[in-house]
Amino acid sequence: MSKITLLIHCPDTSGIIAAVTSFFYENKGNIIYIDQYVDVENKIFFMRLECEFKNLINSDSFKNEFRNRIGDPYHMSWHLFPAKAKLKMAVFVSKYEHCLYDILGRYRSGELNVEIPLIISNHPDLEPIAKSFDIPFYHIPVIKGKKEEAEAQQLELLKENQIDVIVLARYMQIISERLIKTFPNGIINIHHSFLPAFAGAKPYHFAYKRGVKIIGATCHYVTEELDAGPIIEQDITRISHSHSVKDLILKGRDLEKIVLARGIKLHLDRKTLVYNNKTIVFI
Repeated sequence: MSKITLLIHCPDTSGIIAAVTSFFYENKGNIIYIDQYVDVENKIFFMRLECEFKNLINSDSFKNEFRNRIGDPYHMSWHLFPAKAKLKMAVFVSKYEHCLYDILGRYRSGELNVEIPLIISNHPDLEPIAKSFDIPFYHIPVIKGKKEEAEAQQLELLKENQIDVIVLARYMQIISERLIKTFPNGIINIHHSFLPAFAGAKPYHFAYKRGVKIIGATCHYVTEELDAGPIIEQDITRISHSHSVKDLILKGRDLEKIVLARGIKLHLDRKTLVYNNKTIVFI
């Protein structure tokens, strides 16, 4: 038994669903999940499909046939993923430990279908956590004026370990254009997102002074525009006048790790599709 996941987007026209499903039927596949969405304003069609095959399929010939019969005629952008292919994920951290602990706990329990070959940090503080989970930890300081040297070391490690996706688990550094272009829609970040929003080094303190009623967290892909990449997942929690600054920080951190974990899982399960800085998320 083999299984594949297909993600596509293309100009919307009639017959796409029939053509795709017929192709899988003719190749003796059993479709176990299918979802589609049409962006009416831009006339773009999106689809996610999962299909099982009783026998192993030749991936190269299958892809070539799909390209010739379906992909090219419908001007599709498409990706075909074998279900058993685990992605390799690098985790970038600084000094905050809550997101790292949560990711590694879920990883150890088997909740995340991924391999984590390494953890990279610009500080040495969290190395004991990496050791407790038997994951190699690399301390690469980011020194003012020498950031390119640090990123060169990071890229070398990422290449050596054949990394597919990077998670910024509260990594307190701005990611360079070079790294972003190496991993397009492959760097996942988490940050607080207050309603209203509060920027700066102490957002929870500012929010407390304003008496906010809601705080939130946003998980998104990293782009060159800071904190403006395609959003994968968001959530909020309510706040009242009885909560202290410490309460806000604790609630915010809980929310950050939960939203980040959801976003990671959606990416690993091939349920996200990015188009024009917007993320289509298939649930």
